[in-house]
Amino acid sequence: MPFVSSRPCQDGAGVASLPGRRRPAEKDPFVTARRTAVVLALALSASLLSACKEDKPPAPPVPSVLVLAAAGAAGSEGPSYSGEVRARHEADLAFRVGGKLVARLVDVGAQVRPGTVLARLDPADLQLNVAAVRAQVSAAESDLALAKADLDRYTALARDKFVSPAMLDAKTTAWQAAAARLDQARAQLAVSGNQAAYGTLASDRAGVVTAVLAEPGQVVAAGQAVVRVARPDEKEVLVYVPEGQLAAFKAANSLAVTLWARPDLRLRGRLRELAPAADPATRTYAARVSLPDAGADVQLGMTAQVALAEDAGVPGILVPLSAVIERGQGPEVWVVAQGKALRRPVKVAAYREDGVVLAAGVAVGEAVVAVGAHKLVAGQAVRPLPFKTEAR
Repeated sequence: MPFVSSRPCQDGAGVASLPGRRRPAEKDPFVTARRTAVVLALALSASLLSACKEDKPPAPPVPSVLVLAAAGAAGSEGPSYSGEVRARHEADLAFRVGGKLVARLVDVGAQVRPGTVLARLDPADLQLNVAAVRAQVSAAESDLALAKADLDRYTALARDKFVSPAMLDAKTTAWQAAAARLDQARAQLAVSGNQAAYGTLASDRAGVVTAVLAEPGQVVAAGQAVVRVARPDEKEVLVYVPEGQLAAFKAANSLAVTLWARPDLRLRGRLRELAPAADPATRTYAARVSLPDAGADVQLGMTAQVALAEDAGVPGILVPLSAVIERGQGPEVWVVAQGKALRRPVKVAAYREDGVVLAAGVAVGEAVVAVGAHKLVAGQAVRPLPFKTEAR
């Protein structure tokens, strides 16, 4: 009978050793750690290689821009200026004295004639002033009568040698002074009467009331405008011209005037007056364009457009307003040549309703970028697309 050992195994498994059977080899911890390190190193190398590998970015798309062919602007009208129809002769009427306005008898648009009463002041103070001056006249008349009586008595006494010549001279001087005071009082009475009459404001001309500048109950000073009256027989348009276009405006042989309310009506204008100095706020020059052919349908206050006539047109290249951009270095446009965007500094001759007239920088027929020029870079490849609205 074979011997079977009953001792437990050293690994504590409690399995009896059998003859003829080999025990499994134990795992070496150093071998396991070495294998783990190799696996980690390979994984790290693979991740580093994948990170160092650069992906090729896709080519950026070529942007599309709207372009049009630059057209000539010669033969068209020059710059236009918005203005208002005014009367050539208009005046602000005011009281010659101050006081409280108690009545205004006209409104805007009223037709007036010479002598038409426009407004009235409170007459109480003016009448009291007349009464006070009239009392001064009465007192001066009494003083003059007394001085004349004294002079007559002293003249008789001096004839009989009862008074000295010096006393007679004093009475004569007193009589002359009393007469002068009476003249002064009478003059003041006349002035007071005029001032009382000035409490009624009447028109001194025929015309139409274009503005009311004071209301009843308001205290107005002497000379403060109350009503504006204009003569509608001679009409003109008031416009403001920029200093850069002043020379062309002055050199224009004739001016074309159109009305916003009557676009079918075209009037001939003539430059009548041009301000010698620019307005300090707007830096523009006030110009008055007379309308010799204006009829009754041309009303005061209408919006008018004044443009240089065709014979004074501004030559150049006409481009859309959106094509001209400003980046701090002056106006510029962008053109497309051989599929690339090119920057062109330009000189602006005039701004019009249908576009911008360029005096230099672009030639007729060049492809001008009409939309999207502010996003372009010099030399950038672009794909031109036709712009539907052409400059004319």
